[in-house]
Amino acid sequence: MRNFLNNLGPGILVSAAFIGPGTVTVCTLAGVEFGYSLLWALLLSIFSCIILQEMAARLGVVSQKGLSDVIREEIKKPLFRVLAIILIFSAIVIGNAAYEAGNITGAVLGAEAIFGIQNLQLGDFTLNLWSIFIGAVAFILLFTGSYKTLEKIFIGLVLLMSISFVLTAILTKPDILEILNGLIPKSNAAGLLTVMAIVGTTVVPYNLFLHASLVSEKWKEASYLPIARKELIVSIILGGTVSMAILISAASSGLTNVNSAADMAVSLEPLFGKFATWFMSLGLLAAGITSSITAPLAAAYVVKGCFGWKGGMKSAKFKTVWAVVLILGVFFSSLQINPIEIIRFAQIANGILLPVIAIFLFWVVNKASVLGKHRNSKLQNTLGVLVIALSVFLGIKAILSVLQSF
Repeated sequence: MRNFLNNLGPGILVSAAFIGPGTVTVCTLAGVEFGYSLLWALLLSIFSCIILQEMAARLGVVSQKGLSDVIREEIKKPLFRVLAIILIFSAIVIGNAAYEAGNITGAVLGAEAIFGIQNLQLGDFTLNLWSIFIGAVAFILLFTGSYKTLEKIFIGLVLLMSISFVLTAILTKPDILEILNGLIPKSNAAGLLTVMAIVGTTVVPYNLFLHASLVSEKWKEASYLPIARKELIVSIILGGTVSMAILISAASSGLTNVNSAADMAVSLEPLFGKFATWFMSLGLLAAGITSSITAPLAAAYVVKGCFGWKGGMKSAKFKTVWAVVLILGVFFSSLQINPIEIIRFAQIANGILLPVIAIFLFWVVNKASVLGKHRNSKLQNTLGVLVIALSVFLGIKAILSVLQSF
């Protein structure tokens, strides 16, 4: 057991990355609107995430390269290689810079629900001090350049998040039979868009890049592959459990007029006492902090791989990338500016990137020249095809939903 705990790390960071404010909000709204009936969609998202992340982790452990490194090396035609790098850069780097404001704002909402609003008036602008504080915490943790330090911090934050949301679910006294019933798919349970939103918050492109890079930092030999596989499965199931706890809390709260997780945190107090509010808010704060660190980190790994930079987390170029993403997030969040057009562009880029990367990943993990005896088995190929089909569907849905918003 102690040996397994020592090997926790990359999977935990991936779980922390997908349980951000967006996931918390989607699960909250799904629970309020549809009760327990969409728990099966979370099971589907956990399964899909494990399949794709296992491929990315296997690629990272065996090849000792990040996913963007492999793309740069394995796509031989210059035109396709340049197009792939532009797409990746647009979706992950620009996208994460735009989404970072949402990550920090999510953490701010959690902090404000616990400690109160802290604003500073500067002429016509209202400066949110919590945004600056959370950005400073993320900056300090990333600036250390120590992967082991980040590991320990994230294990603590994920445990805090898990305990907070699970205790919130317990305090709301859910119906166990209804929970079990919700794990069974039903065609009339909810709209397809809601199901896709739930799966889409868990299966995200930037985690594939992040995971492949992190495992290559932690494990230097292919003999560690079974440990890496076990660690990611446990971590993603833990992350999925947290998402389920959020949905269950919302479903059993009996609330109907809720627009976000922060709204629900405040609304829980009259029904279930201050502890429910504190736990929900603390979970949202932890979710925002973890995502506000992993988004810049993933962007830096992507740029490093795309341009073939040498050096690790402590290199000046690497630090410059995550610093730019983080500072932009703090800027937009602290001044409460919503970069709508940038977000729309990033959503379209991500909608295209997810199926493209899923197909590329599937192709490369079947290449003996890259993975040797560790390439995909027939069962892995079968499961991979199913998840790729889902990723194509998710990508189309993401693009259409953005186009409809214009």
